[in-house]
Amino acid sequence: MPTSPASACRETEGGPAALPADGYRPVLHYTANKTWLNDPNGLVWHQGRYHLYYQNNPFGNVWGNMSWGHATSTDLVHWTEHPVAIACDEDEDVFSGSIVVDHGNTSGFGTADQPALVAVYTSAFKQRSPRAGTQAQSLAFSSDGGMSWTKYADNPVLDRGSADFRDPKVFRYHGVSGSYWVMVAVEARHQQVLLYRSDDLKSWEHLSTFGPANAAGAEWECPDLFPLAVDGVPENVKWVLVVNLNPGAVAGGSGGQYFVGDFDGVEFIADPDCLVPAGADGDVDLTRCLWLDWGRDYYAAVSFSNVPEDRRIMIGWMNNWDYANSLPTSPWRASMSLARDVVLETVSGAPRLIQRPVLPANVPDPGTVMRDVDIHDSSRRLAEAVPGAAQLIEAEILPGTARTIDFRLLSAPGATAATVLSFDAVEGRLVLDRRDSGNTAFHDSFASVESAPVELDDGALRIRIVIDQCSVEAFAQDGRVVLSDLVFPLPGSRSAELHVAGGTATVRKLTVTSVS
Repeated sequence: MPTSPASACRETEGGPAALPADGYRPVLHYTANKTWLNDPNGLVWHQGRYHLYYQNNPFGNVWGNMSWGHATSTDLVHWTEHPVAIACDEDEDVFSGSIVVDHGNTSGFGTADQPALVAVYTSAFKQRSPRAGTQAQSLAFSSDGGMSWTKYADNPVLDRGSADFRDPKVFRYHGVSGSYWVMVAVEARHQQVLLYRSDDLKSWEHLSTFGPANAAGAEWECPDLFPLAVDGVPENVKWVLVVNLNPGAVAGGSGGQYFVGDFDGVEFIADPDCLVPAGADGDVDLTRCLWLDWGRDYYAAVSFSNVPEDRRIMIGWMNNWDYANSLPTSPWRASMSLARDVVLETVSGAPRLIQRPVLPANVPDPGTVMRDVDIHDSSRRLAEAVPGAAQLIEAEILPGTARTIDFRLLSAPGATAATVLSFDAVEGRLVLDRRDSGNTAFHDSFASVESAPVELDDGALRIRIVIDQCSVEAFAQDGRVVLSDLVFPLPGSRSAELHVAGGTATVRKLTVTSVS
């Protein structure tokens, strides 16, 4: 969370003039019905349901009155909103955190047969509190499967007297050092990740500190730490440390970086090939860091706890603090990204995160199918987006002699405005250009161009593009590279085309499908 002034729990006015209609509300991306949301919190699977808690202003559609909103899903695509789960009060705003299922009843909040869900969250103390202006870690617990919550009477449970100590992610560690709870939190303005251990979730002991490292020019927030088997081999496990930061991301403003390394229950040590040395001027080349997403709108990403079969699923906030309070939507403001399955695979000799979107299980037949088609300096119309549905484009293309391959998305007949996703074959980069995507005037920093390096596999570009009502998420090379941006197209902008320039490209396969 940015360190905005804490407010009392009260009604707040909306942001800048917003659309009177709900035309930008996405189909596949979660939004609160009538209010503001930001960071995903307390992601947990429990008794057959995924629980998504999140930073929420129950009284308006701009940041303030931070509480935990709540939604549930059985498929990670279709969500049901519930009443506010953990509310702010006159003493504290309820900032980001996580939830664990206390299977061993270590906290005493449940029983051995009916373990409690325990939320570990940041208390941002207000002026009337004796701890005014500081942030500390607190607990709440649920005995009814996460539908109602009670704040622990002896909060906070971990207090450093700091104004920027926040965003605890807690997990159960089993390993060479024993079995206990581990908390990963941040000292945001020091660009440090702090690790603690506990036997009962109430008393915490400091283990170690990581950072600053790589992108460290601004506040670190929303950390996560989890193990993954490299290439699916159980005997080869590495740990992934996620650190979100704002500002200072590779595309500007908010973003998420990660490190791959080892964790022995006490200290996380990043692999040397993940660390980028600072130059003579002290700056780090951000393009050499490891990014969850190279776009402008994927932030505060964290993973679900307690998912069966060690499946690792992440969700991020699809927004950027540069313009977050100004988005032209009403009455809601801001959405979550698609859920993403993440794995570690060997890329160029080193383990790297691969991210694949979670999509509806039953997808209809595609509206466009192309196979083994040569395109020379020309365009091909693709199926239009269907009102009330998202669109999925999947393609495998040999660039051949072409200089660029462009997907012109969300354009209107007879209009020049479009979101353009391009592969620059000369530079070897995937480029997402939203400067002429429609409504960009609501904030000076919104119109932008993002890009990411992409290496072809045997000369082929493979890409999966998910286009919702106000967003584009592009997954290249089976999820090795991801670019995600918000867009706000003009009314009626449903057209799409593929354009090849500077030579001939071969479309091995391309499909366009409506999904909802």
